[in-house]
Amino acid sequence: MLRQFLPTDGISRIFRALLADSQVACDDGQTVLPLQFLPNVRTMTETSLQPARLVERPDGAADAPVDRFSAEELAQFDRAGFIIVRRLAAREICAQMTDWTRASLDGASGPAEFEADLNYPGAPTSRGAKGGDTVRRLKEVQSRHPAFTQFVAGASLLVRLQQLLGPQVVMPLAHHNCVMTKQPRFSSETGWHQDIRYWSFARPELVSVWLALGRETPENGSLYLIPGTHKLPIDRERLDDELFLRTDLAENAALVSQKVPVELEQGDALFFHCRTFHAAGRNRTDQIKLSAVFTFRPADNSPQPGTRSASMPELLLPPLG
Repeated sequence: MLRQFLPTDGISRIFRALLADSQVACDDGQTVLPLQFLPNVRTMTETSLQPARLVERPDGAADAPVDRFSAEELAQFDRAGFIIVRRLAAREICAQMTDWTRASLDGASGPAEFEADLNYPGAPTSRGAKGGDTVRRLKEVQSRHPAFTQFVAGASLLVRLQQLLGPQVVMPLAHHNCVMTKQPRFSSETGWHQDIRYWSFARPELVSVWLALGRETPENGSLYLIPGTHKLPIDRERLDDELFLRTDLAENAALVSQKVPVELEQGDALFFHCRTFHAAGRNRTDQIKLSAVFTFRPADNSPQPGTRSASMPELLLPPLG
């Protein structure tokens, strides 16, 4: 099932975004209007897009809006399997996401995953143990606040995704579509893995976008990646039962020694291939770390029927020229 963003005549840079079975007040005050729906799509609401960001040249003169990768950046993504875009999201959008996330964590409402659910190193042993109510991620966030739709429908993001995935981009809602949290005291370590390990699509060709809502460093549990592993064949014997890299193999240790930290500031976005190996440590500071994460695919890379990847609708993002 595809949910579609469609342009609205007479409203500057507004796209319609699906909120399943509900109507909520949006940041631009627009009301819900009837639309031509794709199959199984019933209700949509509207949200305004922020203007494209301007960058400052060293001499202080404003440049044109930055809305695409350079040839060198595309070559880097092809070579390394990831690339960072600084200040992709406006500060106001990050603040709205952060405020909503903190309120949702305080209220403990809506779909969520808890640290105790996964039993990763450092996590509480059960929901009933000390820290067992620590949220690891808030799920299905695109439909829970307009700021998330505003970000994924933004021109600077969409044009870059088109460069990586082709002219028609689809956002699966079954994977990511979340705010990842690293909370003090009870955060866990995430081992070396590829996101595609539990996904089922026609081809392993998806790109995830990790948006930092605040500073991310090794001290508060930032990501690490291993460059070039999106092109590296990995035998099944090098992975454990959960499809993490085994820690007892010398060849895996040699691979992990090539890791690089991903240090981000608020509004920075990491684009990474679904086959790029990555991991994250614990948050050893006294401040929570928050990251919004979304996944995208080309229109011709459909989920396999009957799998988790096909268990939820998808968003058909508006093509840009």
